[in-house]
Amino acid sequence: MRKYIILILCSLLVVPAAAKKKDPKPQEVDSLGRKIKTGWNFGILPSIAYDADYGFQGGVLTNVYYYGDGSQYPEYIHSIYVEAAYTTKHHGIFRVNYDSKYLIPGYRLTLDATYLPDAMCDFYGFNGFQSKYNYSWHNWSKKAADPQFVIDHPEYMDYRTRVFYKYKRDLIRVAGDIEGTIYKDLKWNAGLGVLGYLIDDCDINMLNGKREYDPTKANWEQKALNPNEELLYDKYKSWRLIGADEMKGGWHPYVRAGITYDTRDKRQGPNKGIYADAFFTYSAAFNAAYGQQAAVGYNHLQFNATFRHYVPCYYDKNGINRITFAYRIGIQNNIAGRSPFYMNNYMNTLFIQRVYYEGLGGGNSIRGMMANRILANGFAFANIEFRFRVVNFDIKRQHFFIGLNPFFDMGVITQPYNLDQLVARNTHGAYSTLRERVEAAGDNYSDYFDDTPSNVYMPHMTAGIGLKIGMNENFVLSADWGMPINTQDNAKYANFYVKMGYLF
Repeated sequence: MRKYIILILCSLLVVPAAAKKKDPKPQEVDSLGRKIKTGWNFGILPSIAYDADYGFQGGVLTNVYYYGDGSQYPEYIHSIYVEAAYTTKHHGIFRVNYDSKYLIPGYRLTLDATYLPDAMCDFYGFNGFQSKYNYSWHNWSKKAADPQFVIDHPEYMDYRTRVFYKYKRDLIRVAGDIEGTIYKDLKWNAGLGVLGYLIDDCDINMLNGKREYDPTKANWEQKALNPNEELLYDKYKSWRLIGADEMKGGWHPYVRAGITYDTRDKRQGPNKGIYADAFFTYSAAFNAAYGQQAAVGYNHLQFNATFRHYVPCYYDKNGINRITFAYRIGIQNNIAGRSPFYMNNYMNTLFIQRVYYEGLGGGNSIRGMMANRILANGFAFANIEFRFRVVNFDIKRQHFFIGLNPFFDMGVITQPYNLDQLVARNTHGAYSTLRERVEAAGDNYSDYFDDTPSNVYMPHMTAGIGLKIGMNENFVLSADWGMPINTQDNAKYANFYVKMGYLF
């Protein structure tokens, strides 16, 4: 892994190209005493990253900034972000994003078009801790071919398939959002877009490639995936927890409206200020994907609220803030209608600024925890961190900084699924409980579910530390290491992420 990290860090030393321009006279400096950036600034960089859930990423990206005469630096006039990449765990990123406060004078406009194909999307069941997680079921090791290894580690005999907690999901997202001013730092927000989900079972033949599964050997003896092994997603369909009208996905146009209050000194890595928002999102349903049954029953209304606070804690002798205490708390609840299970992983936002808005779990919400570990109708979350700005330096006229961020993240369910109710709604004929359906399918109910009522609302917690390398205040490379606290969130293993920008 070390060589990949070195490549990632070295990529920041690529000198961005700048359009030829005349230097402002006299040359101005920013609040840190450094020369401001003016005109167009851009560079093509390798999109090299790592995510514990998605694997190593390779591709290309560029972020084009236009600063004009630099009078508003580090604020930009226009930002255009383009990325195309693919990961070792068969996850793709194809994205174009535009952001500006000046294209329409007096309004901030954000446009986004993204395609995210995912051959192995995470699925750990409903209601967090109510759905049991079994590490041995999807943990394969090439050492398992050694009989002595299996004797010393008998848990490997429980192995089923590496994709037991996976399904295939392609997400298409097109969005446009606009912001206007009500009074000073109080803004109104509106947006519309469409989310398209194309869902299916994992393509085992594609994932196996040239490897062939040998039915005469045990699963744990071979690397090839067993095409006959039933995955958790398949079981949820057979148990009627996932209905026929949502199992293939669907297209969901939405409209969004809300308000924001923003006193941050800058958008990327602020030193001080508050950002708070509250908004409603109404999502309709065209139809289920692949010509399945119409999904009109999934029109729904959701409410979101977020509060972020950035508190400067220490200024050095030059008046530069070196330590910032930052925290974010938020909630997302379904207040009317029904949302399909695949949309409950999506964290609504007023502005599309990142590639991923998955939650809860993973490097984009609860760092260190498995992606999509918490799946329910409603949830709340918190992220707390100290941001230490260790050093500032310049390389070939580009302004860099290095920072460290210890953090603590947490997520809780606020609106759990009623699992028996789901079974009843999706079962044709006589009513049956979830336990009855699981046992009728030949599965052991206690292997999959924990009925302790308090466990549904028990918080999922992680802790870790992050490394930040920033360029010109807006381009930030982030490397985060986090570990879950509870064993049911896979606390035996830490997760590592290399991404762009701050989490919040």
